[in-house]
Amino acid sequence: MSDQQVLVSELTTNNGCVLGSLTLNTEASLNSLTLDMIRNLNAALQRWQQRDDVVAVVLSGHGNKAFCAGGDIQALYRSCIANQQAGAEVDDYARRFFTEEYQLDLVLHEYPKPVLTLGHGVVMGGGFGLLSASRFRVLTERSRLAFPEITIGLFPDAGGSWVLKNLALPVAAFLGLTGSQLNARDALQLSIGTHVIDHESRQELVERLLALPWAMRAEQDNAELIEQLLSSVHKQPSDLENELAALPDWQVTVDDLLATADALSALAGASPWIDKGLANFAQGCPTTAAIVLEQLRRVPDLTLAQSFAMELSIATRCAQLADFPEGVRALLIDKDGAPNWQYPDVNAVPRDHVLSHFPGV
Repeated sequence: MSDQQVLVSELTTNNGCVLGSLTLNTEASLNSLTLDMIRNLNAALQRWQQRDDVVAVVLSGHGNKAFCAGGDIQALYRSCIANQQAGAEVDDYARRFFTEEYQLDLVLHEYPKPVLTLGHGVVMGGGFGLLSASRFRVLTERSRLAFPEITIGLFPDAGGSWVLKNLALPVAAFLGLTGSQLNARDALQLSIGTHVIDHESRQELVERLLALPWAMRAEQDNAELIEQLLSSVHKQPSDLENELAALPDWQVTVDDLLATADALSALAGASPWIDKGLANFAQGCPTTAAIVLEQLRRVPDLTLAQSFAMELSIATRCAQLADFPEGVRALLIDKDGAPNWQYPDVNAVPRDHVLSHFPGV
């Protein structure tokens, strides 16, 4: 297999058009996104947008375990630590990373040609962002989707605000506050995914895409061709557990973290899936919990571009403070599972500290 981090291919269709193919190729890190990968993806999309013969784009991940587990947070961790040791106020690497990642997500959201993302296996964080920005969001029986950032002191980003905006508030708050994983059945129910196929049929799907009667400069017609094909191979994932069904219509108060935390804790015992999420919340970063509620409070009034601007403000602030590197240290570096958060619990998080992540929004 190539040592290139992103495999960029142009597949010729049966009628002479071109299908752009982008494959994340860092399997050992579950295809986590590096800054170079983000730049390669963006460059290919920009080139193909200008070409009439490129009729659609397929985005996928190499290997069987993951489409994409998120951003390369270990590189961000190293940058944050070096930045803090140097006493620098702004982490230039983190700012570049988040800026270019969110620009890529926005390009995908607004891309004129149809984009089909194969979200198999682990789809989390920045990987969730790539999937959610695509017109066709294809899952398999092995897909597991989540915004797990509360475990490392970040927040649902890369378009996570926009995803949560389009969910019912009790569902959005639960997913953001707990990092709970969704299977393909629940993701389809929430319209996070559009179709489900067999895990082993991913390559066959690409071959069938090549056989479609594509037309140049006909984005809507081409999108309808993809829709027809996906509808014909879609498998209703009824054999997967409907974990989301156990979540009651609980009371979320976006301007009252303590009341929301109490209401969340009261869900204990509803199901093993919910209890696992509550354990994540209890051990997770208290500042992240406060940020998530503030995201949910603000995002209904924002455009897509404004929501990314909000996320960039939050992300760069997180990179300046102690919780994010501490969360990564505890989870991935020392792996002791014992982060020492800046504030011990949600009761201790000052409102001014939360708002410092949201200047100018």
